[in-house]
Amino acid sequence: MRVGGIAAALEGLAPALARAGVEVHVVTCGASGGAPDEEEAPGLFIHRVNVDQQTNDFLHWVHVLNEQMDRRAEALIQEWTAEEQGAATRTPIVLHVHDWLGLFAGKGLKYRHNLPLLSTIHATEFGRNNGIHNDLQAYINHCEWELQWESWRVIVCSAFMRGEVMYALSTPYDKLDVIYNGVDPSVYEFPFPDEERATFRGRFCAPNEKIVYFIGRMVREKGAQVLIEAWPHVLAGYHDAKLVIAGGGYRAHLEQRAAELGISNKVYFTGRVSDEDRDRLYRVADVGVYPSLYEPFGIVALEAMAARVPVVVSEAGGLAEVVEHDVTGTTTLVENPQSLAWGILRVLKEPGFARWMADAAYERVRTVFNWDRIAEQTRDVYHRVWSEYIASDWVKGSALFADWQQKQAELEAQPAAVKPRAPRAKRAAKPASTAAAEEAAAVTPEDAPATEQPAKRKPQKPVRTPRVEE
Repeated sequence: MRVGGIAAALEGLAPALARAGVEVHVVTCGASGGAPDEEEAPGLFIHRVNVDQQTNDFLHWVHVLNEQMDRRAEALIQEWTAEEQGAATRTPIVLHVHDWLGLFAGKGLKYRHNLPLLSTIHATEFGRNNGIHNDLQAYINHCEWELQWESWRVIVCSAFMRGEVMYALSTPYDKLDVIYNGVDPSVYEFPFPDEERATFRGRFCAPNEKIVYFIGRMVREKGAQVLIEAWPHVLAGYHDAKLVIAGGGYRAHLEQRAAELGISNKVYFTGRVSDEDRDRLYRVADVGVYPSLYEPFGIVALEAMAARVPVVVSEAGGLAEVVEHDVTGTTTLVENPQSLAWGILRVLKEPGFARWMADAAYERVRTVFNWDRIAEQTRDVYHRVWSEYIASDWVKGSALFADWQQKQAELEAQPAAVKPRAPRAKRAAKPASTAAAEEAAAVTPEDAPATEQPAKRKPQKPVRTPRVEE
């Protein structure tokens, strides 16, 4: 099962970048779900590496993973170098690291080849834990700081995250680019006949019950415990409702609390579900609820919106940017069971208004949180990084691109080939105003007054981006 986070973001972004003309190489962790080590689609190449040796702990595993990713990415760069040996120009290479888990491989490649590196920071250890409280958190926090320090630019998924990265990691404001995550609504448009839908729905609730659906990891920051505390208040106002909580992780304390509150028969803990069941649950849910205490963006809320499910969320972090209150959903106070219960009851008791908001949310997903639009914004960051890199002294230390400036200058100095112009047929004289307009349009940049804009640059070659992440 894939729920939110980096996996969901890369699953949408990488193919969209390929469609936008970027050659994308994703170097990532394998040995999960039986996926092949090498996978290829038009413009997109997935390279999975495995950690086969026994590791002592999580940090040891991360370092071994980075060694494997570094080795695979290095082989790719050597392969590209051999392919373009002696070429007049070479395809640009930009390294893009997602979160601190790929820091060590990305940093090694950066300094070995003097290549530009940028990063996307999806969340911070400071934000996840409301501060830094032990040695492990301090180490991860330092890795995140080092990643932003080594990055040419840093992408974050919300304005909230821009503020957090500035505060927690001391990143300058003008080094940060806010680019939202996205979702593909077509994922939820699969055939689902009424009979099959009713049978599937019957696995979780009685025919007369409305499904209130939560999906996420069973960790404090996702707020499932707030939902449990809110549920008696919901049942007091709307008895025919069933809370379905999906997602992996430790949940014994949640089950115990539900029993203490006397609501166990009205709460269904599914545990981990398949991707297929996850998507079907979106299709049968009457309300999607995401009461996070900390949320950099909230891609699961976006998935519910894409499935046309009315959403109720806390106003934590990026959720307040994803969901506009009373327009695309209902926002509630953070870590407040009474406020959350109010939001859920509002949707259950006002289905017409809830449906209107769900339709508005779907339209916003389609136009704003669109992967192709997001890929264009990301590609623009790549081109900015590349143009600044080529103009900098950093490129001079690169064996791959040290001669780029010289070759570009030589190409620009070559005279352009001039084709013989065919004789024009005689035409009738034009009115003076039209002729003057054509003459003005034909003025070259050298002849133009200083107030006119110079001719636009030719577009750069597509950027090749090895992505190093977990």
